[in-house]
Amino acid sequence: MISPEEEQLPPSKTQRKQAMEELQTLGEELIALSTDRIKKIDIPDFLRDAVREAQRMTRHDEARRRQVQYIGKLMRNVDPEPIRAALAVIRGESASETAKLHRLERLRTEFLADEKVLHEIATLYPTIDMQHLRSLRRSALKEQEQNKPPRSYRAIFQVLKELEYGETGEPSGDEHDDQQN
Repeated sequence: MISPEEEQLPPSKTQRKQAMEELQTLGEELIALSTDRIKKIDIPDFLRDAVREAQRMTRHDEARRRQVQYIGKLMRNVDPEPIRAALAVIRGESASETAKLHRLERLRTEFLADEKVLHEIATLYPTIDMQHLRSLRRSALKEQEQNKPPRSYRAIFQVLKELEYGETGEPSGDEHDDQQN
């Protein structure tokens, strides 16, 4: 049991060090992302610039290590939770994102089993090119019959994913409101 006096004590040096290491690790995850994905994450410009600078450093040497430490230091002035949430969405750890992908997979499976599902897809996504989707379905069924690689099968999923998420086929930073794991 923690006494009230202990609750008011500042964090120990070990706790502060662990917190800083966590922020550095978070910064390393940002560095590992592509430029397009970083643009989608809501981070301050000074942090974005520091991450870009670290990405330009190709060698994993002392200079890059210091840059990663600098990013960790900058992150002390930023709320890390939205960044963690955005990274979770990108990694596919978001329960809501996983559910969306499973729903799209079910829709694809139902569509391959019965072309009448195309009407449901057209209702969900009015901008869909129905002729292209029918063509992909025919190709996917033919690929299954001939035991060929499932190119069209995957293409159907990509089409549905693009319709769900927009042109990129990836979740945008604002689609993780209900993503508290």
